[in-house]
Amino acid sequence: MRSFDDIWTLAVERKGEEAVREALQFPKPAAEIAAMTDDRFLALMTRCIFQSGFNWKVVDAMWPGFEAAFEGFDIGPCAMLHDEDFGRLVSDTRIIRHGQKIKSVQENAVFLADLARDHGSAGAFFAGWPAENYIGLLDLLQKKGSRLGGNTGPYFLRLAGLESFILSQSVVNRLVAEDVVSKAPTSARDKAAVQAAFNTWRNQSGRSLTEISRVLALSID
Repeated sequence: MRSFDDIWTLAVERKGEEAVREALQFPKPAAEIAAMTDDRFLALMTRCIFQSGFNWKVVDAMWPGFEAAFEGFDIGPCAMLHDEDFGRLVSDTRIIRHGQKIKSVQENAVFLADLARDHGSAGAFFAGWPAENYIGLLDLLQKKGSRLGGNTGPYFLRLAGLESFILSQSVVNRLVAEDVVSKAPTSARDKAAVQAAFNTWRNQSGRSLTEISRVLALSID
């Protein structure tokens, strides 16, 4: 496995140093994440879920309607949605009328309410999660959340500002080239290997998972 400096050099050789630096993304300070209200986490989750497999520009254009239909994503009312509410929402032209995705709003509101009960707020929970076990957070989102598997969970965490890596095809290609994995990681063993590689590069460079993820992608495709 190459050092981070060597991978940085590959990215610079392909794109130019200025372009690589301009393409970098950075996580938010922990205090800023902790200060986010629970409704904004639910809104971000919902946005990522509805954008998955759909034209994100359509979701963006309709987003004010989503905010209105789900009452600003207030955790309390969203967690209490019942059959009559779902019947109303699947006919609401202000939103994308996808029954299972609409149901995920209620399920994720319950998930976030549980986090808030146990940790004071969802923001406090996410801000306190160690980047060295990012894979563990993805597993938790998939198991405890609704429709937050695949790349939906990572995109949600990236938008929320957490340190994160997204296993895009380009990032996976670099991981394969570095003999970290032989294919897109799906097993617990491969996911642990990916986390270990990112932790090594993080320690070598002092950079965040977010920055490292971008550099890996730029280094190969």
